[in-house]
Amino acid sequence: MNVFDSLIGQEHAVEEMKHAATDAAKVAIGERGDAMTHAWLITGPPGSGRSTLALAFAASLICPNGGCGECIDCRNVAAGVHPDVEHIVPEGINYKVEATRNLIERASLLPTRSPWHVIVVEDVDRFRIDAASTLLKSLEEPPPATVWLLCAPTVDDVFPTIRSRCRHVALTSPTFAAISQQLTARFGIDPAMAAWATRAAQGHIGRARALATDESVRLRRKQILDIPTNLRVVSSCFDQANKIVASANADADAIVTPLDQEDDQDIRTAFGEGAEGKGLKTVERQMKSALKDLDDRAKSRRRRVLSDQYDRVLLDLTGYYRDVLVIQSGAEVELVNEELRESIERVASVDDESATLRRIAAITEARDQIVANVNPLNAFESLLVSLRDPRLTAIVG
Repeated sequence: MNVFDSLIGQEHAVEEMKHAATDAAKVAIGERGDAMTHAWLITGPPGSGRSTLALAFAASLICPNGGCGECIDCRNVAAGVHPDVEHIVPEGINYKVEATRNLIERASLLPTRSPWHVIVVEDVDRFRIDAASTLLKSLEEPPPATVWLLCAPTVDDVFPTIRSRCRHVALTSPTFAAISQQLTARFGIDPAMAAWATRAAQGHIGRARALATDESVRLRRKQILDIPTNLRVVSSCFDQANKIVASANADADAIVTPLDQEDDQDIRTAFGEGAEGKGLKTVERQMKSALKDLDDRAKSRRRRVLSDQYDRVLLDLTGYYRDVLVIQSGAEVELVNEELRESIERVASVDDESATLRRIAAITEARDQIVANVNPLNAFESLLVSLRDPRLTAIVG
């Protein structure tokens, strides 16, 4: 087992990172290691494994065995609780200057129990010029034990001043066949189910696994894909939007609540809650401070998970209208939702390609609105009104 095993179709990048991890171990003891550097930029399309590669590399730097995937350090990195690995995501549409300054201050700290202090930063394309300038200073004069792992969709999305200070690692979209084979080999998923899930997830590895292994995920997907033919009247748009948001919140709670409870108990246990003796008040103050920080992180985690739930809905809708466009254009390519061909052909017969493109653009706009902190319910209400076509009532109803 190795921390890089879950990467699919990225052999060149994995070999480069393994080589760098080997040289990092040399650098840590004062030897020369040219394959290692202090700042990396990992780019690739959604589903390519940017975050997976970054966290795997982080674990390989922290692990005394180069990323065995089994030791306590590797498990803690994977769980997001290792003290020497930070995983940063933007809380809003852009990174804020103050938050970036705080990050830079933490970057100057020495690692607590490992050779390296690793900082994984997602969505580096969301740095505005002021926040990017703040980050640039740390990249130009890095603390000796700090490693930056920056992630973005493409190299062109990143400020030239940032990317010029980093070593670039480019990922590609793995083939559907490779993803399907991985699902079967690693998780014992039936090949037919793996192939369907991969196509339905549009090549997103984590989503494909969830679809293949969780019937409730498949059911929710079907409910979303039924929406385009069930927007009979305007009021149904509002009803469906409310269901989407309520379901996303329920799913987010189901995911984060157990994690929050476990983290809370770990903090209380670490500070010896209920103990007695000298220094108790000081410990209690420290525990309250730690619990407050934990609460802030929990809120941030819930926002990320909720955002993922909304993205899932929008991805499924995009795939549906992509299929409509395929039918309208007469392209001889496989549908994402082949099992819904009859429904898709009905929708395609009602309108033309330009109308479908407008609907796809409306889905993209809804995503941008949610990222910009527009009320998700309002964003979905507006979107579904845009998707509704009264002419479908006569055909479908």
